[in-house]
Amino acid sequence: MASRVAMIWVSCLLLLAAACQGAGAAPRLRVGHYKRRCPSAEYIVKAVVGKALYQNPGLGAGIIRMAFHDCFVQGCDASVLLDPTVANPRPEKLSPPNFPSLRGFEVIDAAKAALEGYCPGVVSCADVIAFAARDSASFLSSYRINYDIPSGRLDGRVSLESEALRFLPPPFANLSQLVNGFKAKNMNEDDLVVLSGAHSIGVSHCSSFTDRLPPNPSNMNAALSALLQTKCPLAPNFTNDPTVVQDIVTPDQMDNQYYKNLRKRNVLFRSDAELLASSLTSRKVLQNALFPEVWERKFARAMVKMSAIEIKTAANGEIRKNCRVVNK
Repeated sequence: MASRVAMIWVSCLLLLAAACQGAGAAPRLRVGHYKRRCPSAEYIVKAVVGKALYQNPGLGAGIIRMAFHDCFVQGCDASVLLDPTVANPRPEKLSPPNFPSLRGFEVIDAAKAALEGYCPGVVSCADVIAFAARDSASFLSSYRINYDIPSGRLDGRVSLESEALRFLPPPFANLSQLVNGFKAKNMNEDDLVVLSGAHSIGVSHCSSFTDRLPPNPSNMNAALSALLQTKCPLAPNFTNDPTVVQDIVTPDQMDNQYYKNLRKRNVLFRSDAELLASSLTSRKVLQNALFPEVWERKFARAMVKMSAIEIKTAANGEIRKNCRVVNK
């Protein structure tokens, strides 16, 4: 009798713990989260991303950047996807770090629409971003970067321009600002250097780096500086702000060329150049430049680590039907 009472007591405690976890704790991310409820979820996202990148490889760079910009603001909750509303006219996507440069939204929309047709109300927009970023890295690296991404995230309901400005490191940030920004999200110097390697693909608006062009002082390679001056106006703005490739050697390939460029001062942003400002980060840059396989493995691990930042709970998260608006 006593043992039966004890078993009932333990069962009650377990049920109470589960109830508490459901109400306030973040869901446990796991690989294969959708295996039962939506078994083809990851394949659907991969097919949509693959089709989009075949037509425009640059979208892959935008999607990887989107994952970073999402996770560092409000956590990995797809808050970067929310459109402006009367109640919230200035969401994250309209903040200077994201507008007009962030792209790939239509790819996420297409993947979510395909998922809703197959398994409605099951896959979160936050997980779609995580899957799409993984698949983009794989396609753009010729499948050298591959990793399993745990899933089970929920979508957030809050998206504020002010928080994007607060948490996203600007291209003119110094090393101390970059390190502190990463540490605020439980990411370290190695993560900073490794994830910066994503600048081996994609393009940048001139306004993001003209602070490093004459007459401003800079340690940029003179040949690159001269080339950029022919492509960028003296006073860039939103109506006359051209783009240039971030990696002048292999612009459409996700590889370790970024680190080789960095060591030759052939990078656009001050935030890139600052990685050589300390012996610790300089050593990491050299390692990634010399050993591409090492960087590829570390990039995969860093993306998984980043994708777990500040996961929403059932109390403040949901699975959106439309990634651009919160559920009614």
